[in-house]
Amino acid sequence: MKEYQTNEIRNVGLFGHASSGKTSLAEAFLYTAGVTTRLGKIEDGTTVSDYHQDEIARKFSISTSLMHVEWDKIKINILDTPGYLDFISESKAIAKVVDLGLILVHSQTGVEVGTEMVFKFSEEENLPVWFIINMLDREHSNFKKTVESIRNTFGKKAVPIQIPVNEGLGFTTIVDLIKEKALKYNPDSKGDYSIEDIPDNLKQEVDELREDLIETIAESDDSLLEKFFENGTLSEEEIINGLKNAVINREIFPILASSAAHNIDAKRILELIKDFAPAPNERGEITGFANGKEIKRKVSDSEPVSIYIFKTLSELHVGELLFFKVMSGCLKSGLDLLNPHTKTTERIGTIYITNGKNKNEVAHLHAGDLGSTVKLKNSHTLDTLTDPKSPIEYQRVTFPDPVIEIAIEPKSRGDEEKISEGLQALNHEDPTFNYRYDSELKQTILSGQGELHLMVVLDRLKARYNVEVNQMPPRIPYRETITKKGEAKYRHKKQTGGAGQFAEVWMYIEPLERGKGIEFTNTLVGQNVDRVFVPSVEKGVRSACEEGIMAGYKVTDVKAVFYDGKQHPVDSNDISFQIAGKGAFKECFINANPILLEPIYELEILVPEEFMGDVMGDISSRRGKILGIETEGNFQKIKAQVPLAELYKYGSALRSMTQGRGYHRQKFSHYETVPREIQDKIIEEAKRKKEEAHK
Repeated sequence: MKEYQTNEIRNVGLFGHASSGKTSLAEAFLYTAGVTTRLGKIEDGTTVSDYHQDEIARKFSISTSLMHVEWDKIKINILDTPGYLDFISESKAIAKVVDLGLILVHSQTGVEVGTEMVFKFSEEENLPVWFIINMLDREHSNFKKTVESIRNTFGKKAVPIQIPVNEGLGFTTIVDLIKEKALKYNPDSKGDYSIEDIPDNLKQEVDELREDLIETIAESDDSLLEKFFENGTLSEEEIINGLKNAVINREIFPILASSAAHNIDAKRILELIKDFAPAPNERGEITGFANGKEIKRKVSDSEPVSIYIFKTLSELHVGELLFFKVMSGCLKSGLDLLNPHTKTTERIGTIYITNGKNKNEVAHLHAGDLGSTVKLKNSHTLDTLTDPKSPIEYQRVTFPDPVIEIAIEPKSRGDEEKISEGLQALNHEDPTFNYRYDSELKQTILSGQGELHLMVVLDRLKARYNVEVNQMPPRIPYRETITKKGEAKYRHKKQTGGAGQFAEVWMYIEPLERGKGIEFTNTLVGQNVDRVFVPSVEKGVRSACEEGIMAGYKVTDVKAVFYDGKQHPVDSNDISFQIAGKGAFKECFINANPILLEPIYELEILVPEEFMGDVMGDISSRRGKILGIETEGNFQKIKAQVPLAELYKYGSALRSMTQGRGYHRQKFSHYETVPREIQDKIIEEAKRKKEEAHK
C-alpha cells in the first residue's frame, strides 16, 4: 500500500441539505478515479458510502462514511455526511477534521435550512468552503438563481468559477473560468471531458465573471490588490496562487456546476481539489490544551503523536470501529497512547484505511491523514489520544441540543439491563442522541434530533441487542404551588399497646417568587416542642413536596413556617413529627389556593417565507405566543414560547407543514400557570391513575 506524506493528502467533506447529491458525487469521485467499476445508485442500494441496511432501506445517508481515491499521486480522503436534518448534526464533528468543505446545493431549490446549518459549522472551524450547484440536468434547474441565493445568504465572497452551458435535460457542458475553456462531458457517465472553445453567446458573460473573480482574488490580499491597481489585472501565476490562498483564508468561496448522478464535473472537481484544496499542513498550526493551557502543534510527522476520534461505528463481527484524524506525528500500530478525557491508556492495534465497508490494513499513517481502528476499550467519538510524554487534548465538539424526547419501557420484563447496555453502546456511536432515567418522571427518556433519528436508534437497538420497547410521550414535569397564605394544625396520634405515636404541628405556608424552590423555617418559642424535632418536621414537609399533593407533581416556590405544636413525654419521636409535619403541610397547601405550573419552552423556527402563515397558525393552536420574526438568510426565523405539553413530536409536524424545509430548536424558558380547565383534567387523570394503582 502506497504511503502518502502530509503534503500529498487532501481531506474533503461533502456537506449539504438532504437530497442535494452528496452520495452521488462521492460515487462519481470513486468511479472516475478507478476505485469502482460502475456508478453506484442510491435507489438500487449499490453505493459505497450508504452500505448499512437501514441506509439502503431508507435510501438516504444516516452515518458519515469515509472513502479515499488517488488522483495524480494525491490521496483525497472523502467524508460523505448525512443531510437529513435528523442526522445533519454529525457534520459538526466532520467539519473539525476535514480541510475543505464541498457544500452541495440543489439547482432547483437553492439554499435550504441544511445548507445554512453546515455553513455555520464551517464558520466555527474556519473551514475553507466550495459550493457545488448540483443536479443541473434537471428540468427547471436554475444556476443563476441558485448563485443569487448563495450570494444573498453567504455574501459576495461566493464567486462562480464555472457556469453551465446547457443546463436542464441533456446537460453536458460547463465553462471553466480557470481554464477559460468549455468542458464537454460524454453522455455515457464515464466522466471524461473534451476541451472546447467557449460558445460565442457566453463570451461576454464569461469575461465579466472572470473579471469579477480576478478582482475578488486581488481584494483578498493587499499585495495582489496593489498589483491589480497597477496593471489592471493579475498574471496567471498570481491568479492561481491568489485563489488557493484566498480559499484557505475563507476570502473566496468558489461556486462550481455539476450533475453528480451523470458524472458531469467530478473529474474537474478532483483536479481542482488537487490544485486548490489545502493539504492538512497548509492551514496553519492546530490548537489543543494541556494542563488547562492552550498549546499549538504543527501538522507534521516531527511532532508528538496525537489523534482525534470523529466517528464511531458498530460493525458486525468487528465491534466498534473508530475513525480518527492523525492531528500530529506519525501513527503506528502497537503505540500506547493516553486518553486525557478518561485518564486511561489505549494500545493502537490494526490501522485501516476504508472505502465504505471495505477496509485495507496499513502499517502507519502520516500527520493529517484519516483512518480507523478497532477494539479501543475506553475511547469513543470526540476523544483525543496522545503521546503520554507530550499530552494534548483537542476541543470536543458541542452538538446541537435535542429537539424531541420520547419515553420508552421494555416490552418484556427483565430487558432493562440489555436496553441500558444497548443505549450506552449506541450513544458511543452517535453522541447526537442522549438517554437518561428521569427519577422524577419515573421514565427512561430518549432525546434526539428528530422523530426519525430516534426511530433509527430503536431499530438498531432491536437489531443488535434483540430487545423491543414501547414508546410513549414523556410525562410533563408540572409543578404544584400556591397563590396565598394557608394555615393548619395537624395532630398525629397512634396507640398500639406499649409506646404509641404522638405529635402536633402548627404550621403556615406562603408563596415565594418563581424559581425560589422550598424554604423551611421555624419560629418556635417556649417549650411546647423540643427543638430536636424540627428536622423531623422539615423531613415530612420535604417528603410532601417531592410526592406532590394535588396531582403527584413536585411542589415549588413555597415557604413553610413551623411556629408551634405539642408533644408527649413518652410517645413523641422522630417518625411521629415527620408524619405530623407532612400532614400539616398538606392541609396548609389545600388551604392556600393551589395551582399547577407547566414548563414553557422557547422555540426558534427557521422556515421559508411561504410557510410562515401555516407555522404561526399552528403555534397559536398549541397555546403558543409569537415573540418576534427575523430574517435569516433566505429564511424567516420565528421566535415563540410554547408549553412543553404541546410540543410532543413537533419537529415531525413542522417538517410536514413545510415540505421538509423547516427546522426548529427548543430550550426550557420558565414555568407558567396552567389554565384552569386543563389543570382540572390533569388532576382528574392523576386521581384516576392513583385509583387504578391501588386496585
